[in-house]
Amino acid sequence: MSFLQRAYGISQRRACAVMRQARSGLAYKPVRKILDAPLTRRIEEIAQTRVRYGYQRIHILLRREGWPINRKRVHRLYKLAGLNLRSKRPRRRRAAADRLDRPVLTAPNQSWSMDFVSDALFDGRRFRSLTVVDNFSRECLAIVMGQSLRGEDVVETLEYLRQERGSPRRVQADNGPEFISIVLDKWAYDHGVTIDSSRPGKPADNAFVESFNGSFRDECLNVHWLLPLDDARRKIENWRTDYNHFRPYSSLGNAAPAQFAEAFRTAPNTPIFLP
Repeated sequence: MSFLQRAYGISQRRACAVMRQARSGLAYKPVRKILDAPLTRRIEEIAQTRVRYGYQRIHILLRREGWPINRKRVHRLYKLAGLNLRSKRPRRRRAAADRLDRPVLTAPNQSWSMDFVSDALFDGRRFRSLTVVDNFSRECLAIVMGQSLRGEDVVETLEYLRQERGSPRRVQADNGPEFISIVLDKWAYDHGVTIDSSRPGKPADNAFVESFNGSFRDECLNVHWLLPLDDARRKIENWRTDYNHFRPYSSLGNAAPAQFAEAFRTAPNTPIFLP
């Protein structure tokens, strides 16, 4: 094209018309494509450290790191690497969302869920973890460890959270002895909190904390070699911080739970979406 312009002294428009070529093609600059090999290695690294993440969450993390790629390409490389063959927890056939007549949540701190998770240290000693989750923001409010946790420990944890965040309207729990104790019932009565007990044999009634406990076990308890209790507490608290401030949630517009809760407090009517 430049030869015609120099040889015949014609304009670029005239030269393009003679050659029947679009002028827009002259301004095109090739974009350097990202090779598949380094991208695949990064996908595998994320999948190894975050075992519960599928390709959609991995795509979100890659975009946060600055990789200019779309979700379809991540899905293709994810499948070629064999990561779609990782074992996953079986899903229940029926959801519990419409089983109980519970109020619709519109803000954080309206409803909490709590439950216990059992595991063992490196030497075989058993311990239990009390997990408390905000049902609206999915934020993990507390994980309290101990070899023996009683109703008094549950009340102490809830009272600490109440002083930090205020009283919730409702606390969901199962029918374990720690959750039907007199001390917890008195605490709830004193602060106007409703204890919403799930039906016997129906863990799906407390779905939010059950889902959280699955992530807690797969991403923390099953990954770390837990030494004495102090070491276990440190590792669990580090994971809780990462969960609250880093883990993307599709139901929260791909925001992390703590980020979603903070954005909701500052602008409750603004939709939140992160790439």
